[in-house]
Amino acid sequence: MGVKNLWDILESCKKTLPIHHIQNKRLCIDLSCWIVQLQNVCKTHACIKDKVYLRSLFHRLRALIALNCSLIFVTDGAIPAIKLSTYRRRLGSSSEDTRDETNLHKRSQPRNMGSEFSCMIKEAKVLGMALGIPCLNGIEEGEAQCALLNSESLCDGCFTTDSDVFLFGAKTVYRDIDLGDGGHVVCYEMEDIERKLGFGRNSLITLALLLGSDYSRGVYGFGPETACQTVKSLGDHIVLQRVASEGLAFAKNTKGLKKLAEVGSCGASEVNGHNSQKVDQFQKVIDAYLQPKCHSPDSEAVHRVLAHYPFQRTELQQFCSQFFDWTSEKTDEYILPKIAERDLRRFSNLRSSSSEVGVQIPLHEIPVTCPVSTIIKRRKVAGKECFEVAWREFDGLKSSVVPADLIECACPEKIVEFEERMQGKKKNHKPRIKKSEKTAVMDEIDLKLQGLLLDIESENSAISTSSICQASVLQKKVRPEVIDILSPSPIRACKTSKLQNIVDQQMDVIQLSDSDTETSPEHLKKARELRLFLASMKADMS
Repeated sequence: MGVKNLWDILESCKKTLPIHHIQNKRLCIDLSCWIVQLQNVCKTHACIKDKVYLRSLFHRLRALIALNCSLIFVTDGAIPAIKLSTYRRRLGSSSEDTRDETNLHKRSQPRNMGSEFSCMIKEAKVLGMALGIPCLNGIEEGEAQCALLNSESLCDGCFTTDSDVFLFGAKTVYRDIDLGDGGHVVCYEMEDIERKLGFGRNSLITLALLLGSDYSRGVYGFGPETACQTVKSLGDHIVLQRVASEGLAFAKNTKGLKKLAEVGSCGASEVNGHNSQKVDQFQKVIDAYLQPKCHSPDSEAVHRVLAHYPFQRTELQQFCSQFFDWTSEKTDEYILPKIAERDLRRFSNLRSSSSEVGVQIPLHEIPVTCPVSTIIKRRKVAGKECFEVAWREFDGLKSSVVPADLIECACPEKIVEFEERMQGKKKNHKPRIKKSEKTAVMDEIDLKLQGLLLDIESENSAISTSSICQASVLQKKVRPEVIDILSPSPIRACKTSKLQNIVDQQMDVIQLSDSDTETSPEHLKKARELRLFLASMKADMS
């Protein structure tokens, strides 16, 4: 839960950022929060049995892997002593009372590692290791360990839904992630909280005392607005000092406060009391937030999870076969393109780092081989420009689609090669005739054919008339001249030659039109008929 109503108080500081905002970042994941979040999507027994939450976790992780995010799972350890009463309340225990709560505050308690939820966590950790994601088992609160790594700049941000992560010292918190419509993350920055609301870490801890949290029930009569006004009136730099010395007596004159009854698990019967027991209980809550039990930044456990872990393809195939009933090919189809894209981003980062220091190395001279072998073609995915690329020496993956901007950053030389190759293909490709031009060509063919038919008919009639005239002359002349009417006259030979040329030209036009796949069926039929007609004419003329 974290601090009651704190997310509502921080609403004005919420930022919705594109998912590419977190690319190349190292991120801690409060694994318990993610499992609860994914489990709440579908709480039915069938969904739990079919591992829907685990499948959703897999797809969320593969999206982050493609962005070259270095991920660290962080799990909860023992239940802090100060949180035991809250924990038992959530479990619905009816045997607790105030005296029992006081006894429970003496020491922490191990979690039930055999519970259904603990088994879910174990499965998620196995999936993470197969994907190359290490896990840091917290000593107590997982979000406290995430906050420590973030405050020490060992990670760039934390994924959690527990608002008390800010009270533990976190600087950048990602509350939610959405992979739909291009993807986005919901982000909160402590810098924005201080600038917009005037609340530092001390002020947030005081809000937890007034409103209630995992460590205290809060004060009756304080709502979010009243609590914020009270804390702001003192200022972040002295508010905890006042609480440590006076308890909550400083709040007794708050305007609009109806009644201050008790401070829940802090044990105060009235806010204006000054006995040492009440102040001691307040101090325990403050210490729980300011000094949580965590692995120190220089510990072996932290150093171990900061190392790079390899992707284990065989282990992932076995995991997906066991829990999702996937074949090895299906698992590869899901994950290998993302692993390849991650490797390309790392290569891109290498080139960018070289450019930043003023070193421009040609692609073929870079010691690290570019993962992309060649660009196959342009693609558009969800309205975004992409390239389909062939990968070099990537076992199990021949090609996949990657964003165009990534190729431009990683290997722009490949784009130049691709465009030159496309230009070469265009030069060798016959130009297509537009539909309007095709119609005009077909009409022109019709007109020329009509002219050809008229020429042939007129020529035949001329030959017939000439034959009749010659026959009459033969009858009148005694010594007739022998004329071979089958041999063409010079005029007829000229016409035949022109006719032959026209036929050849129209045959070429019809052949081009017929080979075009975009020609309409009507034109195709007409072109084939004309081709047959011209072919027969050509045969007759020869």
